Amino acid sequence: MGEEVKMAETATAAPEKPAHFVLVHGIGGGAWCWYKIRSLMESSGYTVSCLDLASGGVDPTDPNTVLAFDDYNKPLLDFLSNLPDNEQVILVGHSAGGLSVTQASGKFPGKIKVAVYVAASMLKYGFHTEQDVKDGAPDLSGYGDVNHLIFGLGPDKPPTSVIIKQEFQRSIIYQMSPIEDSTLAAMLLKPGPATALMTAKFPEEGAERVRRVYIKTAQDRVVKPEQQDAMIARWPPSEVFTLDSDHSPFFSAPFLLFGLLVKVAASCG
Repeated sequence: MGEEVKMAETATAAPEKPAHFVLVHGIGGGAWCWYKIRSLMESSGYTVSCLDLASGGVDPTDPNTVLAFDDYNKPLLDFLSNLPDNEQVILVGHSAGGLSVTQASGKFPGKIKVAVYVAASMLKYGFHTEQDVKDGAPDLSGYGDVNHLIFGLGPDKPPTSVIIKQEFQRSIIYQMSPIEDSTLAAMLLKPGPATALMTAKFPEEGAERVRRVYIKTAQDRVVKPEQQDAMIARWPPSEVFTLDSDHSPFFSAPFLLFGLLVKVAASCG
């Protein structure tokens, strides 16, 4: 009798909830960057949340008024704050979205199963030192005058926002991506809040408590492979994967990126 009750309880136990992915864009991007990955994930039964950070995507905020990283990252922090205490997500950040992931990991370690950095700035403390900037910030000077800088606080102050000039976007960010995707990106990419990102600094404790995975992009011209290797060496994650892709694998290698994210989800048990 006891065995029958046990079997009945097992049969009626609630099925395990599918993994919940939260996808965070890089500078100037938005939730739209993830449209291929979101489609693949939702078709496979996963829960997916794609966020617009302040001034990103359809958020109407002027990036030149977003001067503090806390303000820029507020949509992600609010989202995690509003999650039930018993719910955990897989947090994925692309490019500068790595900074958002690190801050969130420090503030909400109990709500993040694993933090995944995709061609991302993975800096334990943010931009504290010259080495942090060398490793984690794009240096596009080798391509010439490719950045359009906007000086919202005046010409004698540092630039408040930046965007790669449209004529250089495909060759630098999307060189391996379908032309349809780089065309879409050219229509949707916006200036991103440079001041907020370059002043991102985090406390010494926090993010260490969250398991991290890094996905390298071998043909990256924005966060170059040697920069990715340097960040991995300085703050080693639990696992490192490599994609033969440009800076935007959600366009250039969506099925491979999806497969790696599913692998990460499976490893969470």
